[in-house]
Amino acid sequence: MVFKNMRQAYPQKTDGEIERLAKKFYHAFIDSLIESIKLFSSGKRFIQKHVRVDTTLPDKLAAENKSCQMHACHQFNWEYLNLAMALSFKQPLVAVYMPIKAKALNKIFYDLRTRYGTVMLPATDMKNRFAAWRNRLHVLALVADQNPGNVQNALWFQFFNKPTPFIPGPERYAREKKCPVILAYSRIVKRGYYSLHFELLTEDASLLAEGELTKLYVKRITEMINEQPHNWLWSHRRWKHEWKEEYGVVG
Repeated sequence: MVFKNMRQAYPQKTDGEIERLAKKFYHAFIDSLIESIKLFSSGKRFIQKHVRVDTTLPDKLAAENKSCQMHACHQFNWEYLNLAMALSFKQPLVAVYMPIKAKALNKIFYDLRTRYGTVMLPATDMKNRFAAWRNRLHVLALVADQNPGNVQNALWFQFFNKPTPFIPGPERYAREKKCPVILAYSRIVKRGYYSLHFELLTEDASLLAEGELTKLYVKRITEMINEQPHNWLWSHRRWKHEWKEEYGVVG
């Protein structure tokens, strides 16, 4: 799957270049697993040492008493980044997650992810669980490069040389709330150390044409992945769906 995805994304690369890139990804992937285990015995100072967070933009929004949505993608190490944001933000971090089917394992990771105050909302009941936060200052974090459950209702865009479906929920929520949307992205500084950055995609999502916010997101995450290809989860089946004319226009 990793090699198939990389060949899809980088057809100009030789087999040797793909193999070297895949090895870098495997190293980052295994490191992230080991790092996540380490979190169970580490504290605040460990997180603050290993993740540098530029909070300029979220701090500005907090000072203006503006809630926002934060769109991210599958970059490493998301367990580190969640805890670092919870420790760094002036406003509460509310994150949507997909529950793990194994209940015992789900509880272990739920307890880890909420250690420093992150509010975790299950994607399976997000609408109802988020109601309590609509009128309270927050950053709502969404990993927006997930595969949609229903491709017929998805937003389709060219993503690494192939029509790809994106979940419509993040854009729809932002447009309904008329809120700012920020993009979160990470960089691997060196082994075990990350930097986390934010940029503004829009001051008010409702002012953008339908599909424009997702188009901006797709463009920027493509650029971010190209800067550090090994820092993205190539092992998931991102291109398992084939586009059909009945799905509508590809952006």
